[in-house]
Amino acid sequence: MNQRLLFGLLLGALLGVVCIIGAQIRSDFTQETSYLFAFWYNRVILGLLIGVLPIISLKKAILRGALLGAIVSLAFYSSTEFNDFIGFIAGIAYGVIIETALFYVKKLSNNRLNT
Repeated sequence: MNQRLLFGLLLGALLGVVCIIGAQIRSDFTQETSYLFAFWYNRVILGLLIGVLPIISLKKAILRGALLGAIVSLAFYSSTEFNDFIGFIAGIAYGVIIETALFYVKKLSNNRLNT
């Protein structure tokens, strides 16, 4: 498994935990386990998708992250009968975060190899 894919999966899983915490707080801790798992898994899929894509410039990566975040999050958002708009917007932000982080992880690893 390549480094970009591994970090994408890890970031997706970590951000999924953040989503679970946010969803629980927004619902006064009444969300079902299946809902929370689906929320987490949606973020893992986002990290996987971004992780398998090639590296591009930072500006394009940010736009691609937002677009992929919207596309992947729309699947979950629509399954909630469009009731979790905050979760949908968070998915867009998380796509940008994952793309940006993976861009800089690659840049740092390239700099380390060149020194």
